[in-house]
Amino acid sequence: MEAFLISTGIVALAEIGDKTQLLAFILAARFRKPSPIMLGILLATVVNHAVAAFLGSWMSSLLSPMVLRWTLGISFLAMAVWILIPDRLNENETRLETRGILGIFGIFSTTFLAFFLAEIGDKTQIATVALAAQYQAFLAVIAGTTLGMMIANVPAVLLGNKITRYLPVRLVHTIAAVIFAVLGILTLMGAGARLGF
Repeated sequence: MEAFLISTGIVALAEIGDKTQLLAFILAARFRKPSPIMLGILLATVVNHAVAAFLGSWMSSLLSPMVLRWTLGISFLAMAVWILIPDRLNENETRLETRGILGIFGIFSTTFLAFFLAEIGDKTQIATVALAAQYQAFLAVIAGTTLGMMIANVPAVLLGNKITRYLPVRLVHTIAAVIFAVLGILTLMGAGARLGF
């Protein structure tokens, strides 16, 4: 349960103002059909984070407990710093093509592909790798990180840019950075010893 709750909270906070949330705003403004957009985000996140969690679980089986502990601790501290750097979408990431595919399936497939690609190497994907390695709870981490993504992105799809006017993005990122830093320090201090590292 701890892995699920921490994964949900960290990703929900980290996703606020992230490039994939900005992408959700763009998709919502362009297509104005929330259901296929939300479904595309959900499926892209599950697939992407399943790969990331698998990688994290695999890494934890390869590394010695001491190397894993230091790798995870430093990774969490790096995430704390990275989360404070604002994201921006580049022009290539905002090009949304639906030619050749019509209707709702076009919106769904465009959303799925755009989100899946934007999430590669993103903060939340890297966090998923680290969380899966830390907790060694594959399904709980995938469920938690996916729920966190949906908590941040469903309101973005439904409410558009209005949500960012009332949400102190800098404060949210600072809270997420503090959580990552605490996880990093606790990991380096051996808090994960009960998990074998």
